Amino acid sequence: MDVPCFSGVTEGLLRHSANCAAIRAGAKAEKSFPSIRLIPKHTAQDSSKTVLQGSSILRDPHFRPRSAPRANVRDLRHPSPPASLWRSDPNMGTFAVIDPATGQTVAEYPDATAADIENALTSAQSAYRDWSRKTTVAERAALAKRAAELFDERKDELGAIINREMGKPLDQSVGEAEFSGAIAAAFADNAEEWLADEVLEVEDGLKTFFRFQGTGVILGIMPWNYPYYQVARFAVPNLILGNTIVLKHAAQCPESALALEQLFKDAGFPEGAYVNVFATHEQISGIIADDRIQGVSLTGSERAGAIVAEQAGRALKKCVLELGGSDVFLVLDTADLDHAVAHAVGGRMENSGQACNGSKRIVVIDSLFDAFREKFVAAIGGQSYGSDFGPLSSAAATKTLTGQVRGAIDQGAEVLVGSAEPEGNVFTPTVLANITPAMEAYSQELFGPVAQLYRVSSDEEAVELANSSPYGLGSVIICDDLERAERVGDQLEVGMVFIGAAGLEGADVPFGGVKKSGYGRELGRVGMLEFANKKLFRFAG
Repeated sequence: MDVPCFSGVTEGLLRHSANCAAIRAGAKAEKSFPSIRLIPKHTAQDSSKTVLQGSSILRDPHFRPRSAPRANVRDLRHPSPPASLWRSDPNMGTFAVIDPATGQTVAEYPDATAADIENALTSAQSAYRDWSRKTTVAERAALAKRAAELFDERKDELGAIINREMGKPLDQSVGEAEFSGAIAAAFADNAEEWLADEVLEVEDGLKTFFRFQGTGVILGIMPWNYPYYQVARFAVPNLILGNTIVLKHAAQCPESALALEQLFKDAGFPEGAYVNVFATHEQISGIIADDRIQGVSLTGSERAGAIVAEQAGRALKKCVLELGGSDVFLVLDTADLDHAVAHAVGGRMENSGQACNGSKRIVVIDSLFDAFREKFVAAIGGQSYGSDFGPLSSAAATKTLTGQVRGAIDQGAEVLVGSAEPEGNVFTPTVLANITPAMEAYSQELFGPVAQLYRVSSDEEAVELANSSPYGLGSVIICDDLERAERVGDQLEVGMVFIGAAGLEGADVPFGGVKKSGYGRELGRVGMLEFANKKLFRFAG
Protein backbone atom coordinates (compact mmCIF):
# COMPACT_ATOMS: atom_id res chain seq x y z
CA MET A 1 0.00 0.00 0.00
CA ASP A 2 1.31 3.48 -0.88
CA VAL A 3 0.71 5.69 2.13
CA PRO A 4 0.48 9.46 1.70
CA CYS A 5 2.40 11.63 4.14
CA PHE A 6 0.25 14.70 4.61
CA SER A 7 0.67 18.24 5.95
CA GLY A 8 0.23 21.74 4.52
CA VAL A 9 3.59 21.28 2.90
CA THR A 10 2.73 18.02 1.26
CA GLU A 11 -0.68 18.93 -0.03
CA GLY A 12 0.55 22.30 -1.27
CA LEU A 13 3.17 20.64 -3.38
CA LEU A 14 0.59 18.17 -4.61
CA ARG A 15 -1.22 21.09 -6.18
CA HIS A 16 1.80 21.47 -8.41
CA SER A 17 2.15 17.81 -9.25
CA ALA A 18 0.77 15.72 -12.07
CA ASN A 19 -1.53 13.81 -9.76
CA CYS A 20 -3.51 16.78 -8.48
CA ALA A 21 -6.52 15.89 -10.59
CA ALA A 22 -6.38 12.26 -9.55
CA ILE A 23 -6.28 13.17 -5.89
CA ARG A 24 -9.18 15.60 -6.17
CA ALA A 25 -11.09 12.95 -8.07
CA GLY A 26 -10.68 10.64 -5.13
CA ALA A 27 -7.93 8.30 -6.26
CA LYS A 28 -7.25 5.78 -3.53
CA ALA A 29 -4.09 4.21 -2.35
CA GLU A 30 -3.33 0.70 -3.46
CA LYS A 31 -5.07 -1.69 -1.12
CA SER A 32 -2.51 -4.02 0.32
CA PHE A 33 -1.22 -4.47 3.83
CA PRO A 34 0.86 -4.64 5.88
CA SER A 35 3.89 -3.45 3.91
CA ILE A 36 3.93 0.34 3.77
CA ARG A 37 6.01 2.31 1.33
CA LEU A 38 6.06 5.79 -0.16
CA ILE A 39 6.85 6.21 -3.84
CA PRO A 40 10.00 8.15 -4.71
CA LYS A 41 9.45 11.18 -6.93
CA HIS A 42 9.95 10.50 -10.63
CA THR A 43 8.59 6.97 -10.21
CA ALA A 44 6.21 6.31 -13.07
CA GLN A 45 3.17 4.40 -11.93
CA ASP A 46 -0.51 4.30 -12.67
CA SER A 47 -1.99 7.34 -10.88
CA SER A 48 -5.06 5.32 -10.00
CA LYS A 49 -2.84 3.45 -7.58
CA THR A 50 -0.70 6.39 -6.48
CA VAL A 51 -1.90 9.22 -4.27
CA LEU A 52 1.41 11.07 -4.24
CA GLN A 53 3.26 10.16 -7.43
CA GLY A 54 5.37 13.13 -8.59
CA SER A 55 5.49 14.77 -5.16
CA SER A 56 8.94 15.63 -3.89
CA ILE A 57 7.85 15.47 -0.29
CA LEU A 58 8.16 11.73 -0.12
CA ARG A 59 10.41 9.45 1.81
CA ASP A 60 13.79 9.09 0.16
CA PRO A 61 14.42 5.39 -0.51
CA HIS A 62 18.16 6.03 -0.65
CA PHE A 63 18.34 7.74 2.74
CA ARG A 64 20.30 5.78 5.28
CA PRO A 65 20.78 6.61 8.95
CA ARG A 66 24.25 7.42 10.13
CA SER A 67 23.75 5.02 13.01
CA ALA A 68 22.12 1.63 13.05
CA PRO A 69 18.84 1.65 14.99
CA ARG A 70 16.54 -1.30 15.00
CA ALA A 71 14.20 -1.62 12.10
CA ASN A 72 10.71 -0.18 12.28
CA VAL A 73 11.35 1.41 14.86
CA ARG A 74 16.61 40.83 26.16
CA ASP A 75 14.22 45.10 27.82
CA LEU A 76 14.57 47.77 30.41
CA ARG A 77 10.92 48.76 30.23
CA HIS A 78 9.67 45.21 30.23
CA PRO A 79 11.70 42.69 32.25
CA SER A 80 12.46 39.42 30.54
CA PRO A 81 10.79 36.21 31.70
CA PRO A 82 12.86 33.63 33.54
CA ALA A 83 15.38 32.02 31.23
CA SER A 84 13.99 28.60 32.06
CA LEU A 85 10.72 29.43 30.31
CA TRP A 86 12.44 30.22 27.04
CA ARG A 87 14.89 27.39 27.21
CA SER A 88 12.12 24.87 27.60
CA ASP A 89 11.08 25.62 24.02
CA PRO A 90 13.08 24.48 20.99
CA ASN A 91 12.84 28.01 19.53
CA MET A 92 15.09 29.39 22.24
CA GLY A 93 18.70 28.64 23.18
CA THR A 94 22.23 28.39 21.81
CA PHE A 95 22.46 28.36 18.01
CA ALA A 96 24.05 25.12 16.92
CA VAL A 97 23.63 22.37 14.37
CA ILE A 98 23.38 19.09 16.26
CA ASP A 99 22.72 16.21 13.91
CA PRO A 100 19.78 14.35 15.49
CA ALA A 101 20.76 11.11 13.78
CA THR A 102 24.15 11.01 15.49
CA GLY A 103 23.96 13.50 18.36
CA GLN A 104 27.13 15.16 17.04
CA THR A 105 27.52 18.94 17.17
CA VAL A 106 28.30 19.90 13.59
CA ALA A 107 28.62 23.68 13.95
CA GLU A 108 27.98 26.44 16.46
CA TYR A 109 27.13 30.10 15.86
CA PRO A 110 27.55 33.02 18.29
CA ASP A 111 24.55 34.78 19.74
CA ALA A 112 23.88 38.26 18.40
CA THR A 113 25.52 41.15 20.22
CA ALA A 114 23.64 44.28 21.27
CA ALA A 115 25.25 46.01 18.30
CA ASP A 116 24.01 43.26 15.95
CA ILE A 117 20.44 43.72 17.18
CA GLU A 118 20.61 47.51 16.84
CA ASN A 119 22.04 47.19 13.34
CA ALA A 120 19.27 44.78 12.35
CA LEU A 121 16.53 47.09 13.59
CA THR A 122 18.11 50.17 12.03
CA SER A 123 18.60 48.40 8.71
CA ALA A 124 15.04 47.03 8.63
CA GLN A 125 13.53 50.40 9.53
CA SER A 126 15.61 52.13 6.84
CA ALA A 127 14.54 49.58 4.24
CA TYR A 128 10.89 50.13 5.18
CA ARG A 129 11.22 53.91 4.87
CA ASP A 130 13.45 54.07 1.81
CA TRP A 131 12.38 50.97 -0.15
CA SER A 132 9.00 49.61 0.92
CA ARG A 133 7.30 53.02 0.94
CA LYS A 134 8.75 53.94 -2.46
CA THR A 135 8.07 50.81 -4.49
CA THR A 136 4.91 49.30 -5.92
CA VAL A 137 3.28 46.00 -5.15
CA ALA A 138 4.21 44.80 -8.61
CA GLU A 139 7.87 45.68 -8.10
CA ARG A 140 8.03 43.87 -4.78
CA ALA A 141 6.12 40.90 -6.17
CA ALA A 142 8.70 40.55 -8.94
CA LEU A 143 11.39 40.07 -6.32
CA ALA A 144 9.26 37.45 -4.60
CA LYS A 145 8.93 35.67 -7.92
CA ARG A 146 12.70 35.54 -8.20
CA ALA A 147 12.89 34.18 -4.65
CA ALA A 148 10.51 31.43 -5.75
CA GLU A 149 12.88 30.51 -8.56
CA LEU A 150 15.84 30.43 -6.19
CA PHE A 151 14.05 28.05 -3.83
CA ASP A 152 13.74 25.64 -6.70
CA GLU A 153 17.23 26.19 -8.07
CA ARG A 154 18.78 25.60 -4.64
CA LYS A 155 16.45 22.87 -3.43
CA ASP A 156 19.10 20.18 -3.14
CA GLU A 157 21.45 22.38 -1.12
CA LEU A 158 18.60 23.65 1.03
CA GLY A 159 17.31 20.14 1.58
CA ALA A 160 20.67 18.85 2.74
CA ILE A 161 20.88 21.66 5.30
CA ILE A 162 17.66 20.84 7.12
CA ASN A 163 18.23 17.11 6.83
CA ARG A 164 21.34 17.69 8.92
CA GLU A 165 19.76 20.27 11.25
CA MET A 166 16.53 18.54 12.26
CA GLY A 167 16.54 15.08 10.72
CA LYS A 168 13.83 15.42 8.08
CA PRO A 169 14.30 12.69 5.47
CA LEU A 170 16.17 14.12 2.51
CA ASP A 171 13.45 13.84 -0.13
CA GLN A 172 10.97 15.57 2.19
CA SER A 173 13.60 18.26 2.87
CA VAL A 174 14.07 18.95 -0.83
CA GLY A 175 10.30 18.95 -1.28
CA GLU A 176 9.91 21.52 1.48
CA ALA A 177 12.23 23.86 -0.39
CA GLU A 178 10.20 23.29 -3.56
CA PHE A 179 6.92 24.03 -1.82
CA SER A 180 8.38 27.17 -0.21
CA GLY A 181 9.08 28.34 -3.74
CA ALA A 182 5.50 27.52 -4.73
CA ILE A 183 4.24 29.65 -1.82
CA ALA A 184 6.44 32.56 -2.88
CA ALA A 185 5.18 32.22 -6.45
CA ALA A 186 1.52 32.07 -5.36
CA PHE A 187 1.84 35.28 -3.35
CA ALA A 188 3.71 36.97 -6.20
CA ASP A 189 1.13 35.93 -8.78
CA ASN A 190 -1.88 36.99 -6.69
CA ALA A 191 -0.46 40.07 -4.98
CA GLU A 192 -1.91 42.80 -7.17
CA GLU A 193 -5.38 41.25 -6.98
CA TRP A 194 -5.26 40.51 -3.26
CA LEU A 195 -3.89 43.98 -2.39
CA ALA A 196 -6.12 45.96 -4.74
CA ASP A 197 -8.23 48.72 -3.18
CA GLU A 198 -11.40 47.35 -1.59
CA VAL A 199 -14.42 49.52 -2.39
CA LEU A 200 -16.94 49.83 0.45
CA GLU A 201 -20.65 50.28 -0.18
CA VAL A 202 -21.72 52.87 2.41
CA GLU A 203 -25.08 54.40 3.28
CA ASP A 204 -24.21 58.01 2.36
CA GLY A 205 -22.92 57.00 -1.06
CA LEU A 206 -19.59 58.77 -0.68
CA LYS A 207 -16.60 57.22 -2.40
CA THR A 208 -15.01 54.99 0.22
CA PHE A 209 -12.36 52.33 0.02
CA PHE A 210 -9.66 50.49 1.91
CA ARG A 211 -6.08 50.63 0.68
CA PHE A 212 -3.75 47.97 2.01
CA GLN A 213 -0.24 49.05 2.94
CA GLY A 214 2.59 47.85 5.11
CA THR A 215 2.96 48.99 8.70
CA GLY A 216 6.72 48.69 9.21
CA VAL A 217 9.13 46.14 10.61
CA ILE A 218 7.66 42.79 11.63
CA LEU A 219 9.49 40.33 13.89
CA GLY A 220 9.21 36.68 12.97
CA ILE A 221 10.04 33.91 15.44
CA MET A 222 10.09 30.66 13.54
CA PRO A 223 10.23 26.94 14.42
CA TRP A 224 12.48 24.04 13.51
CA ASN A 225 10.00 21.54 12.11
CA TYR A 226 9.51 23.26 8.72
CA PRO A 227 12.49 25.64 8.54
CA TYR A 228 11.76 27.00 5.04
CA TYR A 229 8.01 26.58 4.67
CA GLN A 230 7.15 28.45 7.88
CA VAL A 231 9.42 31.36 6.95
CA ALA A 232 8.16 31.55 3.37
CA ARG A 233 4.52 31.73 4.35
CA PHE A 234 5.29 34.54 6.86
CA ALA A 235 8.01 36.58 5.17
CA VAL A 236 7.02 36.59 1.50
CA PRO A 237 3.52 38.10 1.85
CA ASN A 238 4.79 40.73 4.26
CA LEU A 239 7.63 41.75 1.96
CA ILE A 240 5.21 42.11 -0.96
CA LEU A 241 2.72 44.02 1.23
CA GLY A 242 5.47 46.51 2.09
CA ASN A 243 6.69 45.40 5.49
CA THR A 244 10.27 44.47 6.28
CA ILE A 245 11.38 41.47 8.30
CA VAL A 246 13.60 40.75 11.27
CA LEU A 247 13.74 36.98 11.55
CA LYS A 248 14.74 34.95 14.60
CA HIS A 249 14.88 31.30 13.66
CA ALA A 250 14.97 28.22 15.87
CA ALA A 251 18.17 27.60 17.80
CA GLN A 252 18.85 24.39 15.92
CA CYS A 253 18.41 25.93 12.47
CA PRO A 254 21.21 28.50 12.10
CA GLU A 255 22.37 27.31 8.69
CA SER A 256 18.92 27.27 7.11
CA ALA A 257 18.38 30.72 8.68
CA LEU A 258 21.49 32.05 6.96
CA ALA A 259 20.58 30.32 3.70
CA LEU A 260 17.19 32.04 3.73
CA GLU A 261 18.72 35.46 4.37
CA GLN A 262 21.10 34.94 1.46
CA LEU A 263 18.29 33.73 -0.80
CA PHE A 264 16.24 36.89 -0.25
CA LYS A 265 19.31 39.05 -0.87
CA ASP A 266 20.11 37.18 -4.05
CA ALA A 267 16.50 37.60 -5.20
CA GLY A 268 17.08 41.37 -5.19
CA PHE A 269 15.52 42.45 -1.92
CA PRO A 270 17.59 45.37 -0.60
CA GLU A 271 19.71 45.40 2.52
CA GLY A 272 17.43 45.45 5.54
CA ALA A 273 14.33 44.05 3.85
CA TYR A 274 14.96 40.66 5.41
CA VAL A 275 17.43 40.44 8.30
CA ASN A 276 18.34 37.30 10.22
CA VAL A 277 19.33 37.66 13.90
CA PHE A 278 20.68 35.02 16.26
CA ALA A 279 18.85 36.67 19.15
CA THR A 280 18.72 35.45 22.74
CA HIS A 281 15.51 35.38 24.75
CA GLU A 282 16.48 38.63 26.54
CA GLN A 283 17.09 40.28 23.18
CA ILE A 284 13.76 39.12 21.82
CA SER A 285 12.00 40.86 24.69
CA GLY A 286 13.84 44.08 23.83
CA ILE A 287 13.13 43.73 20.11
CA ILE A 288 9.40 43.32 20.72
CA ALA A 289 9.35 46.43 22.93
CA ASP A 290 11.32 48.53 20.42
CA ASP A 291 9.17 51.18 18.74
CA ARG A 292 10.49 50.22 15.32
CA ILE A 293 8.77 46.84 15.56
CA GLN A 294 5.12 46.96 14.51
CA GLY A 295 4.12 43.33 14.94
CA VAL A 296 5.22 39.85 15.88
CA SER A 297 4.50 36.50 14.28
CA LEU A 298 5.44 33.34 16.15
CA THR A 299 5.09 29.74 15.22
CA GLY A 300 6.04 27.50 18.11
CA SER A 301 4.90 26.07 21.40
CA GLU A 302 1.99 27.22 23.51
CA ARG A 303 4.46 28.25 26.21
CA ALA A 304 6.56 30.43 23.91
CA GLY A 305 3.38 31.88 22.41
CA ALA A 306 2.09 32.93 25.82
CA ILE A 307 5.37 34.70 26.63
CA VAL A 308 5.52 36.52 23.30
CA ALA A 309 1.83 37.49 23.42
CA GLU A 310 2.31 38.95 26.92
CA GLN A 311 5.32 40.98 25.83
CA ALA A 312 3.61 42.13 22.63
CA GLY A 313 0.52 43.11 24.61
CA ARG A 314 2.55 45.27 26.98
CA ALA A 315 4.11 47.03 23.99
CA LEU A 316 0.78 47.31 22.12
CA LYS A 317 2.00 45.23 19.20
CA LYS A 318 -0.22 42.96 17.17
CA CYS A 319 0.85 39.35 17.06
CA VAL A 320 -0.08 36.26 15.11
CA LEU A 321 0.40 32.95 16.89
CA GLU A 322 0.46 29.54 15.25
CA LEU A 323 0.92 27.14 18.12
CA GLY A 324 0.35 23.50 18.87
CA GLY A 325 -2.40 21.15 17.92
CA SER A 326 -3.92 17.81 18.73
CA ASP A 327 -6.00 17.36 15.62
CA VAL A 328 -8.69 14.73 15.35
CA PHE A 329 -9.12 12.38 12.45
CA LEU A 330 -12.76 11.28 12.53
CA VAL A 331 -13.82 8.13 10.71
CA LEU A 332 -17.61 8.14 10.70
CA ASP A 333 -18.81 6.34 7.60
CA THR A 334 -16.91 5.01 4.63
CA ALA A 335 -17.10 2.26 2.09
CA ASP A 336 -13.34 2.50 1.57
CA LEU A 337 -11.65 1.76 4.84
CA ASP A 338 -8.24 1.43 3.22
CA HIS A 339 -8.49 5.04 2.03
CA ALA A 340 -9.32 6.12 5.58
CA VAL A 341 -6.41 4.15 7.01
CA ALA A 342 -3.97 5.46 4.43
CA HIS A 343 -4.85 9.07 5.19
CA ALA A 344 -4.81 8.47 8.94
CA VAL A 345 -1.31 6.99 8.68
CA GLY A 346 -0.14 9.80 6.40
CA GLY A 347 -1.69 12.44 8.65
CA ARG A 348 0.07 11.03 11.68
CA MET A 349 3.46 10.15 10.18
CA GLU A 350 4.17 13.29 8.14
CA ASN A 351 7.51 14.82 9.18
CA SER A 352 8.03 11.89 11.56
CA GLY A 353 4.92 12.98 13.44
CA GLN A 354 6.31 16.46 14.08
CA ALA A 355 3.62 18.59 12.43
CA CYS A 356 1.40 20.96 14.40
CA ASN A 357 -1.61 19.91 12.32
CA GLY A 358 -0.79 16.23 12.25
CA SER A 359 -3.65 13.81 12.89
CA LYS A 360 -2.76 12.93 16.47
CA ARG A 361 -6.11 11.60 17.71
CA ILE A 362 -7.74 8.97 15.54
CA VAL A 363 -11.43 8.69 16.42
CA VAL A 364 -13.45 5.89 14.83
CA ILE A 365 -17.16 5.08 14.95
CA ASP A 366 -17.95 1.83 16.71
CA SER A 367 -19.19 -0.03 13.65
CA LEU A 368 -15.87 0.45 11.84
CA PHE A 369 -13.52 0.40 14.80
CA ASP A 370 -12.34 -3.20 14.89
CA ALA A 371 -11.57 -3.43 11.19
CA PHE A 372 -9.94 0.01 11.17
CA ARG A 373 -7.86 -0.81 14.22
CA GLU A 374 -6.44 -3.94 12.66
CA LYS A 375 -5.42 -2.21 9.44
CA PHE A 376 -4.18 0.97 11.13
CA VAL A 377 -2.01 -0.85 13.67
CA ALA A 378 -0.52 -3.00 10.92
CA ALA A 379 0.23 0.08 8.81
CA ILE A 380 1.88 2.00 11.64
CA GLY A 381 3.84 -1.09 12.60
CA GLY A 382 5.08 -1.41 9.04
CA GLN A 383 6.76 2.01 8.97
CA SER A 384 10.53 1.83 8.39
CA TYR A 385 13.21 4.17 9.68
CA GLY A 386 14.98 6.13 6.98
CA SER A 387 12.40 5.62 4.28
CA ASP A 388 9.15 6.35 6.11
CA PHE A 389 10.36 8.44 9.03
CA GLY A 390 13.53 9.94 10.48
CA PRO A 391 14.86 10.68 13.92
CA LEU A 392 13.10 13.12 16.16
CA SER A 393 14.59 16.59 15.83
CA SER A 394 16.64 16.64 19.03
CA ALA A 395 17.43 14.87 22.27
CA ALA A 396 15.09 17.28 24.06
CA ALA A 397 12.23 16.37 21.74
CA THR A 398 12.89 12.67 22.29
CA LYS A 399 12.99 13.09 26.06
CA THR A 400 9.69 14.96 26.06
CA LEU A 401 7.83 12.46 23.90
CA THR A 402 9.26 9.48 25.77
CA GLY A 403 8.13 10.94 29.07
CA GLN A 404 4.63 11.54 27.72
CA VAL A 405 4.22 8.05 26.36
CA ARG A 406 5.66 6.36 29.45
CA GLY A 407 3.37 8.49 31.58
CA ALA A 408 0.36 7.36 29.58
CA ILE A 409 1.40 3.72 29.91
CA ASP A 410 1.92 4.09 33.66
CA GLN A 411 -1.58 5.55 33.91
CA GLY A 412 -3.11 2.60 32.09
CA ALA A 413 -2.90 3.25 28.37
CA GLU A 414 -2.58 0.21 26.13
CA VAL A 415 0.24 -0.01 23.57
CA LEU A 416 -1.12 -1.58 20.39
CA VAL A 417 2.18 -1.31 18.52
CA GLY A 418 5.51 0.37 19.16
CA SER A 419 7.14 1.25 22.46
CA ALA A 420 8.43 4.05 24.65
CA GLU A 421 12.05 2.94 24.33
CA PRO A 422 13.79 5.13 21.71
CA GLU A 423 17.24 4.34 20.40
CA GLY A 424 19.02 7.66 20.33
CA ASN A 425 16.47 9.99 18.75
CA VAL A 426 14.75 7.22 16.80
CA PHE A 427 11.26 6.75 18.21
CA THR A 428 9.36 3.70 17.02
CA PRO A 429 5.94 4.59 15.56
CA THR A 430 3.42 3.81 18.27
CA VAL A 431 -0.33 3.53 18.72
CA LEU A 432 -1.90 4.05 22.14
CA ALA A 433 -5.44 3.03 23.07
CA ASN A 434 -7.64 3.23 26.15
CA ILE A 435 -6.64 6.83 26.81
CA THR A 436 -9.06 8.38 29.32
CA PRO A 437 -9.71 12.03 30.31
CA ALA A 438 -7.99 11.32 33.63
CA MET A 439 -4.68 10.72 31.86
CA GLU A 440 -2.26 13.54 31.13
CA ALA A 441 -1.82 12.37 27.54
CA TYR A 442 -5.51 12.99 26.88
CA SER A 443 -4.97 16.76 26.77
CA GLN A 444 -1.35 16.83 25.62
CA GLU A 445 0.14 17.29 22.17
CA LEU A 446 2.30 14.27 21.38
CA PHE A 447 4.86 15.66 18.94
CA GLY A 448 6.23 12.61 17.23
CA PRO A 449 5.09 9.35 15.59
CA VAL A 450 2.56 8.42 18.29
CA ALA A 451 -1.16 8.11 17.58
CA GLN A 452 -4.01 7.90 20.07
CA LEU A 453 -6.85 5.64 18.95
CA TYR A 454 -10.39 6.16 20.26
CA ARG A 455 -13.72 4.35 19.77
CA VAL A 456 -16.98 6.34 19.79
CA SER A 457 -20.59 5.28 19.42
CA SER A 458 -22.09 8.40 17.79
CA ASP A 459 -21.35 11.65 16.03
CA GLU A 460 -22.21 13.49 19.24
CA GLU A 461 -19.66 11.50 21.21
CA ALA A 462 -17.06 12.11 18.51
CA VAL A 463 -17.67 15.88 18.64
CA GLU A 464 -17.51 15.92 22.44
CA LEU A 465 -14.22 14.04 22.42
CA ALA A 466 -12.78 16.26 19.70
CA ASN A 467 -13.74 19.47 21.49
CA SER A 468 -12.39 18.29 24.85
CA SER A 469 -8.88 19.19 23.72
CA PRO A 470 -7.44 22.56 24.75
CA TYR A 471 -6.22 22.88 21.16
CA GLY A 472 -8.23 23.79 18.08
CA LEU A 473 -6.11 23.78 14.96
CA GLY A 474 -7.44 21.42 12.32
CA SER A 475 -9.41 18.26 11.74
CA VAL A 476 -10.17 15.59 9.18
CA ILE A 477 -13.55 13.95 8.68
CA ILE A 478 -13.88 10.76 6.68
CA CYS A 479 -17.56 10.30 5.87
CA ASP A 480 -19.22 9.34 2.61
CA ASP A 481 -22.29 11.38 3.56
CA LEU A 482 -20.91 14.86 2.89
CA GLU A 483 -23.87 16.67 4.46
CA ARG A 484 -23.35 14.69 7.65
CA ALA A 485 -19.64 15.46 7.53
CA GLU A 486 -20.34 19.17 7.16
CA ARG A 487 -22.80 19.10 10.09
CA VAL A 488 -20.16 17.48 12.28
CA GLY A 489 -17.55 19.95 11.05
CA ASP A 490 -19.80 22.85 12.04
CA GLN A 491 -19.68 21.62 15.63
CA LEU A 492 -15.90 21.23 15.87
CA GLU A 493 -13.99 23.92 17.77
CA VAL A 494 -11.17 24.16 15.24
CA GLY A 495 -9.82 26.55 12.64
CA MET A 496 -9.89 24.08 9.75
CA VAL A 497 -12.07 21.17 8.69
CA PHE A 498 -10.94 18.89 5.89
CA ILE A 499 -13.54 16.48 4.56
CA GLY A 500 -12.64 13.30 2.76
CA ALA A 501 -8.86 13.48 3.04
CA ALA A 502 -5.94 14.69 5.11
CA GLY A 503 -3.59 17.38 3.81
CA LEU A 504 -5.96 19.68 1.95
CA GLU A 505 -3.93 22.82 2.67
CA GLY A 506 -2.43 24.86 -0.17
CA ALA A 507 -0.25 27.85 -0.94
CA ASP A 508 -3.32 30.08 -1.36
CA VAL A 509 -5.46 28.52 1.41
CA PRO A 510 -5.58 30.25 4.84
CA PHE A 511 -4.10 28.30 7.74
CA GLY A 512 -4.63 28.74 11.49
CA GLY A 513 -6.58 27.71 14.55
CA VAL A 514 -8.45 28.71 17.70
CA LYS A 515 -8.22 28.06 21.43
CA LYS A 516 -4.67 27.24 22.54
CA SER A 517 -3.62 26.65 18.95
CA GLY A 518 -3.26 30.43 18.63
CA TYR A 519 -4.90 33.18 16.61
CA GLY A 520 -4.54 34.90 13.28
CA ARG A 521 -4.07 33.29 9.89
CA GLU A 522 -1.26 32.68 7.46
CA LEU A 523 -1.39 31.96 3.73
CA GLY A 524 -3.94 33.21 1.21
CA ARG A 525 -5.29 36.77 1.05
CA VAL A 526 -6.44 36.76 4.67
CA GLY A 527 -2.93 35.81 5.78
CA MET A 528 -1.39 38.49 3.60
CA LEU A 529 -3.49 41.16 5.34
CA GLU A 530 -2.66 40.22 8.96
CA PHE A 531 -0.01 42.94 9.29
CA ALA A 532 -1.55 45.38 6.80
CA ASN A 533 -2.55 48.96 7.48
CA LYS A 534 -6.12 48.85 6.23
CA LYS A 535 -6.13 52.55 5.41
CA LEU A 536 -9.57 54.08 4.87
CA PHE A 537 -10.08 56.67 2.13
CA ARG A 538 -13.25 58.84 2.07
CA PHE A 539 -14.11 61.55 -0.45
CA ALA A 540 -16.48 64.40 0.42
CA GLY A 541 -17.94 64.44 -3.03
